[in-house]
Amino acid sequence: MRERFEKLLRIAHGHVVCIQTHDYPDPDALATAYGLQELLRRHGIDAEIGYFGTVDKVNIRLMMDEFEIVPMSSSRLAEIAEDAVVINVDVQKNNSNLTDMRGEERVCIDHHPWVTEEKYDIVIHKIVGACSTIITELYVELGEDIPRMVATALLYGIKMDTRNLCSGVTEEDLDAFTRLHRIANHDIIRRLENNSLQISDLRAYGAAIQNIVVYEGIGFVHIPFDCPDGLIASVSNFILALDAVTLAVVYADRSGGLKFSVRSELSSVNAGQLVNYALRGVGNGGGHATMAGGLLYKERIQTLGSDADTAIRMRFGDALERVRSEQ
Repeated sequence: MRERFEKLLRIAHGHVVCIQTHDYPDPDALATAYGLQELLRRHGIDAEIGYFGTVDKVNIRLMMDEFEIVPMSSSRLAEIAEDAVVINVDVQKNNSNLTDMRGEERVCIDHHPWVTEEKYDIVIHKIVGACSTIITELYVELGEDIPRMVATALLYGIKMDTRNLCSGVTEEDLDAFTRLHRIANHDIIRRLENNSLQISDLRAYGAAIQNIVVYEGIGFVHIPFDCPDGLIASVSNFILALDAVTLAVVYADRSGGLKFSVRSELSSVNAGQLVNYALRGVGNGGGHATMAGGLLYKERIQTLGSDADTAIRMRFGDALERVRSEQ
């Protein structure tokens, strides 16, 4: 990892550098970008953080305030130099949640299963519960002290992406958590954890309660309006908490189609595989064993027929049979 970081420094030297998260950054993506930005700054590289979506979740806005994270403006993103070095974090090229930008995507730091066929000059990739864990390991391998605010952000990223060490956690996550826990500002962690919902979010939860359909342990929810990715994921976790549900499939209307969030608490059912199979031919999807996402393209919705919700349930039912047959 040290050699790859040193190569990153050589590539970045003399260029504008943008650390790009997925379009709607979650706590782990934002913490990863922030931790990397601070590490690069120590080595003489002034990198900026950028993304193309919006920040609607109250805890993300609070993170940005607490850690003084100032993302690139939309005009700055549009005008970035063509030879700028772009570092993708917590995402890979050709993901539906990553808008292509000017500049050269030369570096990727990610913890999701590797699915892109695009080539990077540098890849730092490991299947762990949170991308924040990779950044923590990078500090350690380089022999760098982790600043308290960076440790706080990274710890929060790990807590959120592993659902408080209950989902997809690895030994590396546990080691990083233990190291960061000794350094972090826990007053900030508590503020972030206690401010994760806003009143407008209740509309999505209300739709979930009204529209849920449970079929053989799968809880399906169609939210009939647009809402942020993070909120869709939160509703998916909410549905998975029901005693009759072992798989949650939540999707919301989006200008580009239907945005999906899938959660699995079954060791025999990989959420990433499930959504990939279910949306094949009409969209794309993927992710981790316990949580995944996807997009059903707008122009393909009509191919589902007059009752799209029933067709979606059937596609996921067929996909579930396929996943189980491959075990």
